[in-house]
Amino acid sequence: MKYNTKTQQPVISCKNIWKVFGENPKEYLAQMEVARSFEDMQADGYIAGVRNVSLDVTKGEMLVVMGLSGSGKSTLVRCFSRLHDITSGSIEVDGQDIMSLSEKGLIDLRRSKMGMVFQSFGLLPHRTVLENVAFPLEMRGQDAHTRRSRALEVITLVGLEGREEYFPRELSGGQQQRVGIARSLAIEPDIWFLDEPFSALDPLIRREMQDEFLRLQGLLAKTIVFITHDFDEALRLADRIAIMKDGAIEQCDTPDQIVLNPATEYVKKFTEEIDKSRVVKAAVLVDPKDTGTGTPVDAEASIHSLARMLIGDNRKLIPVERDGKVLGCMSRAAALDILLGAA
Repeated sequence: MKYNTKTQQPVISCKNIWKVFGENPKEYLAQMEVARSFEDMQADGYIAGVRNVSLDVTKGEMLVVMGLSGSGKSTLVRCFSRLHDITSGSIEVDGQDIMSLSEKGLIDLRRSKMGMVFQSFGLLPHRTVLENVAFPLEMRGQDAHTRRSRALEVITLVGLEGREEYFPRELSGGQQQRVGIARSLAIEPDIWFLDEPFSALDPLIRREMQDEFLRLQGLLAKTIVFITHDFDEALRLADRIAIMKDGAIEQCDTPDQIVLNPATEYVKKFTEEIDKSRVVKAAVLVDPKDTGTGTPVDAEASIHSLARMLIGDNRKLIPVERDGKVLGCMSRAAALDILLGAA
């Protein structure tokens, strides 16, 4: 596990948030029975876009919010940035209650701390790549030299160097998406919201964009909330995954824990066709009390990548290390169960 959410200070912290659509939602929610279901609320003429969600996102973490269409994932992230005003609960960004901000304060927060990328590229068709990327800096009132310099920097970062004077119509879908990512990075946000940014791309380009995105995150270490309906994409990108259904979070945990220990039948359905050995890492199987001998394996190695060694190894307990320090040992039998299926 890359991030320890129990010790990290949250960048985004939401407590018991509700977003209810309908006539007089605040009054309805105040009088509502605690156990009212999504369907019951719908019968009353209300839609619970977000239902009683409490969640922290820590600095440098990539939280992937996933679920099927209508699950509430996009509504939740729009609440984080206050594109939607919540019906009840609280949301803090860096300890500041965003519901208490004035319109000017909210605009300043978005301009200084938040970058957003949506499924539709939203590029300005009559502006070049350079002009599109520099546009948010122009809105900030920065001078032409400063915004050109910053725009060129992020264009290089996303691999579009040499296409600065192209227009959006002259670019492929993947290249247009890179322009959208570069534009959101131009303001140097601390927090990055991405709402299904790759879903309009074909599978090969989508995979390339995921690779590019992971490279950028390795360089920049942003705090990211990434929305997808694709479980494979979530497993590949996430430090933690929050799976939503009917506006509520069914489970929020690391990819390997969700695959190994799904909390509900709904979550379990997502994991049934997944090759667990490609998701579960050696660190998950470590018992710090156990001791073993021989060459240790890397904590971040997947069980799949260790397959040949596991099949040919005679040790019952295999040491696991991170950054040269032995964390404990994993059971070879437990690792083989994940690789081959339980006996």
